[in-house]
Amino acid sequence: MIVITQLIYLVEGQGQLFDEFESMAIPLISKNNGRLLLRVRPTENDFIEFHMDKPYEIHLVEFETQQDLDKFMQDEERKKFLHLKDQSVHTSVLIKGVKL
Repeated sequence: MIVITQLIYLVEGQGQLFDEFESMAIPLISKNNGRLLLRVRPTENDFIEFHMDKPYEIHLVEFETQQDLDKFMQDEERKKFLHLKDQSVHTSVLIKGVKL
């Protein structure tokens, strides 16, 4: 089982465009043997301590295999909407691990 955590930082004022991308991309996770476990949009009060920029959203996703994750990343349908992500996401941090 491959587990990824993604910290997402948006371009100022591009939340709606990001939501549009997510509405198209998230259903493709399950199409590629994945499962969205958490999608969190933390508020200011949710941070107890921090020493980095606060992300707009945090995603926790699992895929059965590395090949499934690779299929999701290369999904042709997803690629059609990547321009929305490119326009709305300033930066993201992807942390990849395995379920123990």
